[in-house]
Amino acid sequence: MTLTTADACTATDLAHLMSRMTGAEKHGPAASSTLDALWVLYDRVLRITPDTADAQDRDRFLLSKGHGPMAYYAVLAAKGFLDPAVLDTFGRYDSPLGHHPDRTLIPGVEIGSGSLGHGLPLGVGTALGLRAQGLTDPAVWVLIGDAELDEGSNHEALAYAGAAGLDRLHTIVIDNQSATHGWTGGIASRFTAAGWSAVTVDGRDHDALLEAYTRPHPDRPHAVVAVVEPKN
Repeated sequence: MTLTTADACTATDLAHLMSRMTGAEKHGPAASSTLDALWVLYDRVLRITPDTADAQDRDRFLLSKGHGPMAYYAVLAAKGFLDPAVLDTFGRYDSPLGHHPDRTLIPGVEIGSGSLGHGLPLGVGTALGLRAQGLTDPAVWVLIGDAELDEGSNHEALAYAGAAGLDRLHTIVIDNQSATHGWTGGIASRFTAAGWSAVTVDGRDHDALLEAYTRPHPDRPHAVVAVVEPKN
């Protein structure tokens, strides 16, 4: 079956959409590790559609783990931001779908990413900017990887966000056990020590992800550690 932007997609369509993207530089494990977390977020939580992609009061999603964007592109296609046919052009020199997402080429993409450690600081700045404008309703979501926490910029950002009480900021950490040294006490403890709310869940369980995403966290930013199968 050929899916078009007019078709309503479900989670069962994601494997087919992912399979349309090929090539040796696709970072398959990095992409597939994020698929369920992204689907639940876009399907059941984020308040953004293709028609509201530029609305001032939209929720913002920042993919910091940008070196493996195939799952992101598949979910954007499933939700109508992209024509699924464009997935077939992934990685070509004249395609909008590069190996790192480009906010100037893809509707609904908030940042260009791929150089790790930048998404969470940008998310902090976005949450601060919205607060400064009096926009207290839009949520800001950032997806990072557990290995990305090796980057020191993340720790400066999460320390500031906790101290500033950025309660509209949310971070999803995809834990595929690829960090260099791991985190004593678990990844969630790193966030709670800095004043965040944090929860660890099965990153393939859609209902558990939804419960974690929507858990109340008054006056604090919120982190969801989504554990998936090890990378290697």
